[in-house]
Order: sequence, then C-alpha cells, then structure tokens
Amino acid sequence: MQPVQLNVQMQDSGDVTPSVAKLDGTLVLETVNQFLQTMRPQPSPGLVMDMSGVSFLDSAGVGALVQLFVHRRSQGQKFALAALTPQATAVMQVAGLTKLLPVFSSVAEAQQAS
Repeated sequence: MQPVQLNVQMQDSGDVTPSVAKLDGTLVLETVNQFLQTMRPQPSPGLVMDMSGVSFLDSAGVGALVQLFVHRRSQGQKFALAALTPQATAVMQVAGLTKLLPVFSSVAEAQQAS
C-alpha cells in the first residue's frame, strides 16, 4: 500500500492573475495539517486551488478547504477551487459547499473571474 501524500506546487502567475496551487495526491485526514501549514501563509491576494490532481477527498480535506477559505476571506484575500474531479465534486455537493465556496470548471475560468 502506498503512503498517503499530497504535493502542492505553487504556480505564481504574477500580479495580473491569482496564484495557482496545483494539488496532486489525496487531501485526507493524514495530509490536511501539512496542507494548511503550506497554504495559510500564501500572501497572494488571489489563490486558485487546481484540484485536478486530487485522487481522493474526504471530510477532513473538505474541512481544510473551508478553513483555508475562511482564513483567506478574513485577510481580505480571494480563494477559488478549480477543476474538481468527479469524486471531489460529489463530496463537495453532499456537504452543500458548492454554494458557499467559489468553484470553477477550469483554472482559466477561475482566473478570469478574479
């Protein structure tokens, strides 16, 4: 069995568009602490989470996304999710969060909306 991991690669888009964080792996209980420690200090006024590489999202991962959204909003920073996988979309819909969090079908769409 492979170890559970989540890699976050920041793709700074400059001042014109929001920064993009490309997630690759699983956003689950075992990875949320490192995820939040990595993402909370991000200074960009806009942040798009590219979720296309997230193979599995559980309730702890959803909670981490909500925490990050609330943290960034309290700092006057923007936040959006983009390119959710079908599994992640289903989890977000069941949790009722697709109406709370800004969700876009692609990174380009999220960048245009910012």
